[in-house]
Amino acid sequence: MPVASGDARSRRQALMLARALGPVRPGAPLAPATVLDVGCGDGSAAAVAARALPGHRIVGVDWSQDALRRAASRVPYAVRGELGGGGLPFADATADAILFSEVIEHLVDPDAALDELRRVLRPGGHLMLSTPNLAAWYNRGLLLAGVQPVFSEVSMRGIHGRPGTQVVGHLRLYTARALRGFLPACGFEVVRIAGAPYHDVPRPLRPLDRAACHLPSLASVLLVHARRRRE
Repeated sequence: MPVASGDARSRRQALMLARALGPVRPGAPLAPATVLDVGCGDGSAAAVAARALPGHRIVGVDWSQDALRRAASRVPYAVRGELGGGGLPFADATADAILFSEVIEHLVDPDAALDELRRVLRPGGHLMLSTPNLAAWYNRGLLLAGVQPVFSEVSMRGIHGRPGTQVVGHLRLYTARALRGFLPACGFEVVRIAGAPYHDVPRPLRPLDRAACHLPSLASVLLVHARRRRE
């Protein structure tokens, strides 16, 4: 199972979405939002989001029945779905927001995946995407030293030429600049890009990793708030 970037990313992402959606107050005109956590895994990120989004409806979605069984204890609603070709079990324009946490880097066809997310999002709906940053501050130094960057893979059987001990199955890696171009090409408007730390950074370097979050292009993890374009 791929390693997620940790609770810090989940909390920051959930707070970004909470600010975008606003609170649900009894008697207020704002209705609860439907939030899909696509690629929910064991539901831990959805559980963090639920604490930041009281009153909103969160639905976990994953292709893996094993993941859905584990998510059932953390997410009130969990359904099976796949990306691409109408594989998400929702009608067009029915979701108010989508959490897409560290999924895109594992996909063979991210274009088709974003088309499917766009289909189920209402116009103006929020996409909260997170992914490891190819241009993280330490990766820039590693490349200058001729070392394979963190988060990248050259084999599905073992680690070769980079720090780390676990194969995580990343097929694609992104920079902030790449996402600013890619998401609009798929029908989304980028609202904000923020940074988050990575839990596996060696302890002595963690203060520097947290400081890098203030300049997202250098951060370990990219947090993107985008919206489906109104057409």
